[in-house]
Amino acid sequence: MKTKATYFLQIFQQAIADYHITDTIDKMPVNRYAAGSVENLFFHKAAIDTVQWHVEDLIRDPGIDPSYGLFLKRKIDQLNQERTDTVERLDLYFFERYGQQQRAGCRHNSETLGWAYDRLCILELKSFHVGAELERPQISQEHYKNCLSRSEIILCQKNDLLNAIDWMTDDIIEGKINIKLYRQLKMYNDRNFNPVLYAITNPS
Repeated sequence: MKTKATYFLQIFQQAIADYHITDTIDKMPVNRYAAGSVENLFFHKAAIDTVQWHVEDLIRDPGIDPSYGLFLKRKIDQLNQERTDTVERLDLYFFERYGQQQRAGCRHNSETLGWAYDRLCILELKSFHVGAELERPQISQEHYKNCLSRSEIILCQKNDLLNAIDWMTDDIIEGKINIKLYRQLKMYNDRNFNPVLYAITNPS
């Protein structure tokens, strides 16, 4: 039976697969879902994470040209901010959908549904890339066994997280726990909070 979490997981899987058709950090996969839909947000979330995954690989090249490395660092910063903004939009969607179930005195979780799905997306990326390693030709037996071990751990963690997300969603819907909004309130990209940026914007 398809649960709420597995439904959104399949959107993550589609976005990851679509990225690898062209496999370039310069192009996001075309979003398959209507603008304004929650499915569009989930697809966009996975697209951001997939691009960032590959940028993180590139920047670790020990022989990288410093100017290209700086370009990649700036891209990582931009993707991180976009990822945070997208997760917070997901949280707002869930809050607007389930917030009416709030009950006085009910417990709440410190992790939001949006950030739980964020972890699920990263686990799916790990699963995809460990699977790619298993199919890579001429790898050592040791590396193959290591990949198999990692694959089993990732699958276990992914199944646990899928269940946890479904339980949390059901508890919110049934009024057993209250849904809350938590914000990251990042400061280093904000010209009003980063001293380096506001010194440039408003030099003394």
